[in-house]
Amino acid sequence: MVDLSARADRLDEYLDARGLEAVWFARPNGFAWLTGGDNVVDGDADVGVAAAGYDGELRVITDNIEADRLLDEELPDGVAVESFPWHTSSLAEAVADRSPAPAAADFDVPGFDRVDGGRLRQPLTDDDVDRYRELGREVAAALETVCRNLEPDDPEYEVAAGIDISLASRDVNTPVVLVGGAERAQTYRHYTPTDATLGDYALVSVTAERAGLYASLTRTIAFDAPEWLKKRHRAAARVEATALAATEAAADGELTGSADSDTAGDVFAAIREAYDAVGHPDEWREHHQGGAAGFASREWIATPESDEPVRRPMGYAWNPTVHGAKSEDTHLVAPDRTETLTKTGQWPTHEVEPVAVEGISTEPRELTAPVIR
Repeated sequence: MVDLSARADRLDEYLDARGLEAVWFARPNGFAWLTGGDNVVDGDADVGVAAAGYDGELRVITDNIEADRLLDEELPDGVAVESFPWHTSSLAEAVADRSPAPAAADFDVPGFDRVDGGRLRQPLTDDDVDRYRELGREVAAALETVCRNLEPDDPEYEVAAGIDISLASRDVNTPVVLVGGAERAQTYRHYTPTDATLGDYALVSVTAERAGLYASLTRTIAFDAPEWLKKRHRAAARVEATALAATEAAADGELTGSADSDTAGDVFAAIREAYDAVGHPDEWREHHQGGAAGFASREWIATPESDEPVRRPMGYAWNPTVHGAKSEDTHLVAPDRTETLTKTGQWPTHEVEPVAVEGISTEPRELTAPVIR
């Protein structure tokens, strides 16, 4: 269950600062953040079947088809659910009719301002962190179990199906499942599964979701490892270690040494320096490097111009790539420590030093290593 009191304090501050009476969330991650429940029926829809609102109290509006199910199965006790006949109105119109004004929403509601739900969801609360740890462990355990049983002649799409089934059995959704055998992992950064077989090695990348929280990770399995694989993976891992160290420094305002708050763009600058130092200066151009994670696979993605603040406690999923190799886990960066959320203790790790970038610590990190069979 989510800690509604922590949400309420944040939302009260938001409403007061903008002179609003209410704020509404119908996008699935916003609804899950506020209620802990799921408003998705159609996975292809940007907006769910219900809107959760806050006007000093938590309210939910939905049509008569969904009201009883949401009340019985998705929402905390005591939440008021208001329904409207499915054939008389849209969700947006129902919210506009029933909400005090002025108001904001994370979807299109006539006359309402738009709210940036991502900013409100950061940083994570203690309750979020507890549920995030559980999700990370379960996702890693499921993925690693599948990966340990792979063979060179397995088709990529069969591997993906096995991952979907393994995670579904744990009540975890898989919006992203990438499986790249040796040939396609060297050709594409997003190796969507095909009927190609794995061959000499494979990269398997997953973004998984439960109760609105998202965890991302990549595992490397080699059967007949190319000579360059360990070296390139190590290079990508040093970039990931540098990104983590830069994230910690930025969260403390110590990365740039300026009076202004450190940003995602400042972390990105450290990532670029790391690519230079490991001998792959242009690899950052071939794929995004990741960023903050929580109630979205990435609450923001770092770019050279990013002005997003770096906060903690918060999830961060950095995913550097070096031509056929990738290093990625989801980490919790908290005030007192950094921990790998997508870790089981059953997969090999290696000690990796961040690159020496001004303002960050070069203390070694334990990051995920490839499995060489």
